[in-house]
Parts: sequence; structure tokens; C-alpha cells
Amino acid sequence: MPNRMKLTVSHAPFWHTGSKVSTKYYQIFAAALIAVIAGLLHYGIPAVAVVTFSVATAMIWELVMNMAVRKPTSIGDGNAALIGLLFAMLLPATTPWWVVLTGTFVAVVIGKQIYGGLGGNPFNPVIVSFAVLMIAWPQHFDYNVALVNYQFDFNPVYPLVLFKSYGPSAIESFSIMDMLLGRQVGGIGATFGLGLIIGGIYLIIRGYIRWEISVAFLAGVGLTALAFNLSNPELYAGPAFHLLTGFTLIGAFFLATEDSSSPVNFIPMLIYGLLGGIMTVLIRNSGAHVEGVVYAILLINLVNPIIDKIRPKAKRRVMNYA
Repeated sequence: MPNRMKLTVSHAPFWHTGSKVSTKYYQIFAAALIAVIAGLLHYGIPAVAVVTFSVATAMIWELVMNMAVRKPTSIGDGNAALIGLLFAMLLPATTPWWVVLTGTFVAVVIGKQIYGGLGGNPFNPVIVSFAVLMIAWPQHFDYNVALVNYQFDFNPVYPLVLFKSYGPSAIESFSIMDMLLGRQVGGIGATFGLGLIIGGIYLIIRGYIRWEISVAFLAGVGLTALAFNLSNPELYAGPAFHLLTGFTLIGAFFLATEDSSSPVNFIPMLIYGLLGGIMTVLIRNSGAHVEGVVYAILLINLVNPIIDKIRPKAKRRVMNYA
């Protein structure tokens, strides 16, 4: 006999909590704006152009796909706009328009819609697009070259490039406070560490992202960086540097936590985040690429379906009827 599960439900009418998908994405969009506005003030009109064009084209690609597959228009849910914003946050302020256009196409059409739309994508669309473009046109993602015409009152070299090329001694000019306040070269919305932390904590408190993934990701980065640093302080940077540079904070709060490409259970979320943090530092310290967050998140997205099957073993209860 098949084992049939009985579900007990109440009779109609049913109650609705009133929550909407669009509310969540608008809130994440607003939380990300804290870091974006700092980047716009830092890089000026070119950054404004990149961000607005990225958000607009992401929404246009969404609308085009809705019309092509004859689905209801979904640009109002805010997901396409959020994809465009997060993609722009990773870019240099001087990114050419056609790179932005191609990037939002890859993110929305290939990374999201080709899998059926919202909730069907196995990989974070922003990460997919950025990884593809970094491989296709690496020269446009060299922050030192892209921002060479800017005049900064701090070290104008991308911190991870300095570390990768010359080791910890070359990054002593970057203090923790400088990195928190965005006094470093990088993506439009990825350098203002304090803003990303505030936005991430807000989203955790409101329940729009799960703290388990973010905290485990940051713990993975910190512990792995500490292990490397203790093994050879002259060759490997400490945890603070890895936590506050590159895409670590935006990855922990805004990219690794993307719904359809991350786990939903407690223990899998901890494993998922921890693996992402560990892989980030391994790629930075031992890999060929300067930035490890993008490829680390792609890898944990890949193994997410397996990780999410991990469950604590239920205890078997023995009843004594004697």
C-alpha cells in the first residue's frame, strides 16, 4: 500500500499575509542604494549613466522576453530592475554602454528567462553575466585601467591587484576605516563597505534575506584568510583585508542570498555560505584570478541542489507497550 500523507487545511475563505514578491525586491533595491549613492558621489556622472542604463536595459530585456514568450508583463515585480542595479554595482564607472547592454542581456535573457523566469534560474543571473563578460572582455574589468583618469586622494590601485602582485606589504596603505568608507578603487557600488553592511543588516532584520548564508559566507572568508595568514604572514593578507575589499560584502549580502540559487534549509544554508567564503579566499590566494567572489558563488550555486538535500537525521522513538 502506498504511504499517503493526509493534509489538514481550513475551509475557505483563506487568509493572505499581504506580502508580495515585488515588496521584497523593492526593499533589496532600496538597501543596495546606500552603497550605490556613495559610488555615484565618488565617480560622478559616468557612474550615474552606467547605473541608469543598466537598470533600464535590464527591464527592457525582461519586457521583450515577456512579449516573445507571451507571458504577462513582469517588470513591475522589481526583479529585473534589481538585476540591473546589482550588475551595475560591480562595474567600473567608465564601462562602455555596449558592455552594459550585453551584460544585462546575458543576465536577464540567458541567466533568468531562458530557465522559465522568476524562481527558475539555478544560477544568480548577475553572477552569470559578470563571469561571462570578465572572460570575454577582461580589459573592461581592469579597474586600474578603467579608472586611470580619476584623481583620488588615496591609493588609486585596486587593492586585490596590489595584494596579488606584491603581497601584504603593498596593502599597508589601506586602513580598515578607509575600506569601510569606500576609499578604495573598485565597482560603483562595491567599495562602500559600511553602506553594504548597513543594507545587509536591514535586509536580515526585515527577513528579506537569511542571516545564515551571509554570516557563514563572511565566516568562511575570515577563517580561511586567518589560516593562510597564520601560516605565512609575509605572503598572505589577514581577514580584515579579505572581508572589506573586492566583492566580499556585496557577495555575502546581495549575491549569495539570491532566492532560487541558494538553499532554503538551515544546515544547508550554513554549509553553502561557508563553502562560498572558503572558495573566495582560495581563488584569491592560490588561483589565477584576482577576485574570487564571482567564481565562488557560481560554484556554490552549482552544488546548491545537492547541499539543500542535507537534513538532520530524525531520531527514532521506540514505544514500550509492555
